[in-house]
Amino acid sequence: MTLVGKITTEIGVHSTAEKWYNLFAKSLHDVQHLTDSVHATQLHQGEDWHHNDTIKHWTYIVDGKVAKCHEKIESVDEKNKTIYYKLFGEDIDHRFKVFKLIFQAIDKENGGAIIKWSVEYEKLNEEVHAPYGWVEYLHNCTRDIDRNLVMKA
Repeated sequence: MTLVGKITTEIGVHSTAEKWYNLFAKSLHDVQHLTDSVHATQLHQGEDWHHNDTIKHWTYIVDGKVAKCHEKIESVDEKNKTIYYKLFGEDIDHRFKVFKLIFQAIDKENGGAIIKWSVEYEKLNEEVHAPYGWVEYLHNCTRDIDRNLVMKA
């Protein structure tokens, strides 16, 4: 059994890729107000939500349970509207050696966008299940956020 894996999902949304990318690149602190799947987030270390050295603390619901972790931005690719996040601490470190989220906003030709989420992980051992609950969490967050972005248009 392999300990390393990657899960990718693509979700069609009504808002533009630019609007989505700007939310995650410039207003990440607003995410907690746009979806019920995120209970709270706060700066843990640093003063700027979007600096690579800043660490945020998240409280969210995955697999029907409240969970917590720390997150930091590893890199940003503005041209491709892609942000790479590293998640660690608390509920992540109990099961995973490596846990990364990759967000990408892709324009659709007929309007709207595709939001592509990838979860890259390395489990601590074979007894740990692959993080499929994160796919549902990301779908729920994306649906809620898009509904709010459309209402703000």
